[in-house]
Amino acid sequence: MHRLPIVMLLTALNLASPAHSQEAIKIIVPFAAGGPVDAMARLLASEMQGTLGTNIVVENRSGGGGVIAADFVAHAPADGKTLLVGSQGSQVISGVLQPQVKYDPSKSFTPIAMVGHVPMLLVVSPKLPAGNFKELVALAKIQKLTYGSAGPGSTMNIAGELINAGGKVAITHVPYRGIAPALPDLIAGRLDILPGDPPVLMPIVQAKTVRPMVVFGKERLISLPDIPTTVELGYPDMIIENWYGLLAPAGLPPHVEAKLEQAALAAIKSPKIQEHMKNGELRGTLNSKEFRARIEHDVAFWRKALPTLGISIQ
Repeated sequence: MHRLPIVMLLTALNLASPAHSQEAIKIIVPFAAGGPVDAMARLLASEMQGTLGTNIVVENRSGGGGVIAADFVAHAPADGKTLLVGSQGSQVISGVLQPQVKYDPSKSFTPIAMVGHVPMLLVVSPKLPAGNFKELVALAKIQKLTYGSAGPGSTMNIAGELINAGGKVAITHVPYRGIAPALPDLIAGRLDILPGDPPVLMPIVQAKTVRPMVVFGKERLISLPDIPTTVELGYPDMIIENWYGLLAPAGLPPHVEAKLEQAALAAIKSPKIQEHMKNGELRGTLNSKEFRARIEHDVAFWRKALPTLGISIQ
């Protein structure tokens, strides 16, 4: 006699609970867990879900230099339930380099917010007999040197080829499956130089197991005030940086875009993400409109620049 009221009560409680009131949002990460993009996605998920009043789960879909994840999000429903945390490498470079992709790296997405950008950093083996970047370029002209990357078409590969083009040298590219496998070879002297993102390289720089040599940009890193930039040294075109940002499929309703943008910008201002950005030298947060302009600029720039560097994903 008491079964019907109990069932009705349980049903009412389930419908009223937050877990059932709104479907969870999914943030797709284009790389394996543990990297800088994945770390940023998890921080954003943690900080945004309270503001949005729903659970946010992070899902890693690695492969293709970011293309697999980007393609998945580009073709997902534009309802704000499927998002992407991408980087310039995964969103712009891979989208431009791989003509077979079934999406446009700028038009197929709604930019929500860019967390920040950071110039790449060049570190060298402690065994390399070059005290500064100009000595490195001079050495490369008389001796065979190698640089490592996370694979053809990666931002690390582009940084290496920018050195070759700007310095008029031919440092040999040695591709790895990621930056982590390259580090032991660099430290042991089997690899000469390695460009990478400061959030990944700073721990081994601080441990003095590698030597920082130059920053690929216009501004020095706050944590490495004595390390010059490529622009300072007379290489105005030797600039490359990475950025991290939140995107959604194109066609997002304006009210959904505004809600996600507000939540993302509030999350970025949180003490936890601000501390993470400070440690990783990330700066220059952009709102949705500014982020869209940045992506469009980067896509146009790299579509022209990449062919001149002779970079191929084959």
